[in-house]
Amino acid sequence: MDIVHYSVLKEEVCEYLKPDAPGQLLVDGTMGEGGHSQMFLSRFSDLNVIGLDADREIQKIAMKRLGSFAPRVMFRHTWFNDYFKDYPEDEKPDRILLDLGISVFHYERSGAGFSFSKDEKLDMRLNREEGLSAEDIVNDFDEKDLADLIYEYGEERLSRKIASAICRARKSGRIVSSLQLAELIKSNVPPSYRYGRIHPATRTFQAIRIAVNSELDRLDEVIKDALDVLKVGGRLGIITFHSLEDRKVKHFFREMNKKCICPPELPSCQCGGVPIVNILTRKPVVPTEKEVSENPPSRSAKFRVVEKLADFSVRNFFL
Repeated sequence: MDIVHYSVLKEEVCEYLKPDAPGQLLVDGTMGEGGHSQMFLSRFSDLNVIGLDADREIQKIAMKRLGSFAPRVMFRHTWFNDYFKDYPEDEKPDRILLDLGISVFHYERSGAGFSFSKDEKLDMRLNREEGLSAEDIVNDFDEKDLADLIYEYGEERLSRKIASAICRARKSGRIVSSLQLAELIKSNVPPSYRYGRIHPATRTFQAIRIAVNSELDRLDEVIKDALDVLKVGGRLGIITFHSLEDRKVKHFFREMNKKCICPPELPSCQCGGVPIVNILTRKPVVPTEKEVSENPPSRSAKFRVVEKLADFSVRNFFL
C-alpha cells in the first residue's frame, strides 16, 4: 500500500485528544488516508473510531490501511458537516478531530487538477459525484463574480487582472486543464509577481478549490454542529491551513468561551450564563522546525482545541 500523505502534528494531536477513559469514541471528521486514526488506534487498544471522508478513492486507502483494527474502526462516506448535522449514532463522541488540509494524495494521485504543476482535468471536487467543478467556475462565472471569488477565498491582490485574463482566454475555447489555467495566470501577471516566492497561480487555485468544495460554508456548519453532539467533558480539535479557516475557528471558540453567548437583542440570558467551552490552546499549536523540515506542507498548520463544559445547543443560535 502506497501512502503519500503524512498527517501533521501527530504527537500534538495525540497529546490533546488522547482518551481519558476506557472505551471512548473518536470521530475523525476528515480521515483521508487514515494517518491520525492509525496513530490513535495503535496507541489506545480500547478506543473506537468513526472515520468520515467525502472522497471514495482516498477512503478505500484508509479502509485497507486500518483493516486490522476492525471492528474498532468504522467508515462513513460523507461530508463532515452533513454527518454532524444529522448525527446518527446513539453514542455521543468523546473526541472529534477535524483536519481541514487537502491531502497530498489529491495533489499527487487524484488526477483532479488540484496541482498547478500537472496537466490534469480541471475538476478539484473532493466528491466527484456532486456539485460544480473547477472547470465550470472558470468557464461559466462572469468576470466580476470570478474576480470576487479569487479575492475573497484566495486573498489574491491581482484578482481582477487574473479574472480578466481568464475571461479573455475562454473566448477562444474552454479552459479545461490545470496546467492550462496555471500557465494562463503566469503569463498575465507582472514579472515581479511571476517569479516571486510562490507560484503566481497558488492563491487562485486555492480560491477555486475552496469554492468548488464549499469549504468555508461547511466549516461554519460543522464547528457548531460538532460541538453540539460532543459529550460534556469531550474535546474538539481543529487543524487549519490558511488564515480564512483559522480566523473562523478562533472566533467561534472565543465566542463559546464567553459566559453568555446570547444575542444582544434577547431580553434575558437563555444560555445559562456559563461558558460552553474551555479553550485549551490559547495560541494555536504549530509544527516544530523538525516537522516542517521533514514535511514542508505542514508549515502552515495551526491546531486549536477546546473542551466542552456545558450542554447547550448552538445550532441556529450562533453563526
